[in-house]
Amino acid sequence: MRLLLALGNPGAKYRDTRHNIGWWLADRLALRWGGGPFRADADGLTAWTTAAARPGVEIHKPRTYMNLSGEALAALRDRRRFDPAADMLVLVDDVALPAGRFRLRARGSPGGHNGLASISASLGSDDYGRLRLGVGRPPDERIDLAAWVLSRMPRAEEERSLGAFPRAAEAVEYWLEHGVEAAMNRFNR
Repeated sequence: MRLLLALGNPGAKYRDTRHNIGWWLADRLALRWGGGPFRADADGLTAWTTAAARPGVEIHKPRTYMNLSGEALAALRDRRRFDPAADMLVLVDDVALPAGRFRLRARGSPGGHNGLASISASLGSDDYGRLRLGVGRPPDERIDLAAWVLSRMPRAEEERSLGAFPRAAEAVEYWLEHGVEAAMNRFNR
């Protein structure tokens, strides 16, 4: 089994916020691969892909809040067999990258991201792949970072972010075929 774990917050209030950009990409991947619609299960919202090129890929959007993403992952691991270091890619927002940019990482610290910190704590390791999707930093350092990621992007930023999704999807597809290190070498600029 391969797992794409898309981080975000549940509910209409958060649907269109920067913090949910991982869910946005998950929706597009499910559509691209014929894996939708997402269905509610005990752990969240799941779409399984059955396309011949990508059999057995689970796209999962936890219904926990971002800061509790590790709890959702623990529940998944109780029911499914997979190696997080080899078989899981986390789709997550990143304020260190501008909107419209993404970067693959094979491992590393959560970098202040509470969702990644929760996953690392659940696994007892930082050794798992992640696709960091840029949402940019606040234009003024006095703006609270939590408020920033829980706000909507202006239209121009959102269009840049969505414009990067086809290439991000290619990066995910390359990861599925060749692993995270090869995908990093090909797609990180």
